[in-house]
Amino acid sequence: MKLLLTSAGVNNQSIQNALVGMLDKPIADSNALCIPTAMYGHPWVGPGVKTWEFISGKSENPMVNLGWKSVGVLELTALPSISRDHWEPLVRETDVLLVSGGDALFLYHWMRQSGLAELLPSLKAVYVGMSAGSMVMAPKIGKYFVGWTSPTGGDETLGLVDFAIFPHLDHVMLPDNTMGAAESWVAEIQGPAYAIDDQTAIKVIDGAVEVVSEGNWRHFTL
Repeated sequence: MKLLLTSAGVNNQSIQNALVGMLDKPIADSNALCIPTAMYGHPWVGPGVKTWEFISGKSENPMVNLGWKSVGVLELTALPSISRDHWEPLVRETDVLLVSGGDALFLYHWMRQSGLAELLPSLKAVYVGMSAGSMVMAPKIGKYFVGWTSPTGGDETLGLVDFAIFPHLDHVMLPDNTMGAAESWVAEIQGPAYAIDDQTAIKVIDGAVEVVSEGNWRHFTL
C-alpha cells in the first residue's frame, strides 16, 4: 500500500516529485478519484462552496487540479445505498485516491460504512490524504481533534499506519496549532506521531516511512 499523507495537499515540488515517483508514471497519464466526504462533517468546509471548490479543482490546496488524465468523484455517504458492483471495480482500477480534509472521525465512519476501509490495504492506487484524509490512517486522532461525535464516542481511526498526525503546524489561521500544543497532544495519545506543517508530507510504502518536506515537522517517538 502506498500512502502520501499531507497536511494541505501537494503544496510544493518535493511533495509532487514524491507523488510522481509513487505513481511510477506522469500525473497526466494517471486517473484519479477524489473523495470529499470528510468535508461534510466539518463546519468550516462543508457542505457548500468549499466542497465544490475541492471537487472542481478550484481549491487553494493542490489535489484535484494537478493535471490528471481524468478525475471522478467517489462520495462515500452514497455507497451503502448502491450496488457494490457499481463502484468497487472503479476504485480497484484507479491510479490515485485524493482524499480531502474535514473531520477525520466523520470520514472514518463513512469509510467503514461504505466498505472502502476494508478495500484500502489491497488497492493498487496511491492514497493521497490531506489533513483529515491523512489523520484517518492513524490508530487514533486524539481528543484535541475530535469534532464530530462518532457512534462509539471514541477517537479511534483506521490504524493502517502506526503513528498519529498533527497537521497544519504553526498555520497562520490556526494560532492554537503550535509545537507546544502538539507536545500536549502527543502526551495524551501516548504513541508515536508526527507534527507537520503545510509544506510537509509523510510517504509510506509497504510500511516504510519517509518525511518529504520543504517546511517544519517533528517526529515524536513516545
